[in-house]
Amino acid sequence: MDFELPEVRGMLTADRPLNDLTWLRVGGPADVLFQPADVDDLSAFLAALDPDVPVFPMGVGSNLIVRDGGIRGVVIRLGRGFNGIEVGDDVVAGAAALDAHVARKAADAGLDLTFLRTIPGSIGGAVRMNAGCYGTYMADVLASVDVVYRDGSRGTVQAADLDLQYRQSALPEGAVIVAARLTPPAGDAAALKQRMDDQLAKRDETQPTKDRTAGSTFRNPAGFSSTGQADDTHELKAWKVIEDAGMRGATLGGAVMNEMHANFLTNAGGASAADLEDLGEAVRKKVYDHAGITLEWEIKRVGERTVS
Repeated sequence: MDFELPEVRGMLTADRPLNDLTWLRVGGPADVLFQPADVDDLSAFLAALDPDVPVFPMGVGSNLIVRDGGIRGVVIRLGRGFNGIEVGDDVVAGAAALDAHVARKAADAGLDLTFLRTIPGSIGGAVRMNAGCYGTYMADVLASVDVVYRDGSRGTVQAADLDLQYRQSALPEGAVIVAARLTPPAGDAAALKQRMDDQLAKRDETQPTKDRTAGSTFRNPAGFSSTGQADDTHELKAWKVIEDAGMRGATLGGAVMNEMHANFLTNAGGASAADLEDLGEAVRKKVYDHAGITLEWEIKRVGERTVS
């Protein structure tokens, strides 16, 4: 680390290993991990930090591979000062609030955010990835987000300006989402709770929820029309094209494409980040060779492959 750090009220930790902060339990250290006390602390820190120092906002590590060489610059991880949930006519959730908690609180108030119940991660990550399932996405309920920009300034960005698309959004480099305003439809509280219970049961039947995974590894590819042209209205399933290519259960080191669900890259024990990423790349190659389909990563991969 060759840069100076401003004074903060939160916590700064140099050379902080990140493996225990990701669901896959892999990855090298951050030059610095910053856990701000609140929005004022975060804003002041970014304003004072050398603008050439890269910043990476990290959620709960549920959809992330941190490479073995770690991350240069500052990793920002939001905690208790950013996990509040306020429910009224709409829902305002801090970026660190867990998706499942937001879904439950909304249901208690008769507001339907049930699609969030089975999505691992926090609201900030859900916005960035336009997370969704069961036919509903964050884009369908998001009104706006509060952000702190890389220079420490603050702003509110309307959902329409985020260019929310399948598993992606547009935010300036280094911008940190600190809260989101959601406008869910109304529903019967008891019915919403039952729907979430049913979703959880179905998930546990079909997905390896007790294994070390990072959720779906690859995005579902677009389908193809009878003329062979790409056709987004006929979506294929990533697990199916992986299975058809013979890669269900494929292994590399401690990494495996899960036997229960072929689109779940899994740390079966002792995997390195390189094992996981390289197995994913081998799957992509095999699927392309077999079906001419290029799978796109849904898991975000960050950092350097080797220790500098």
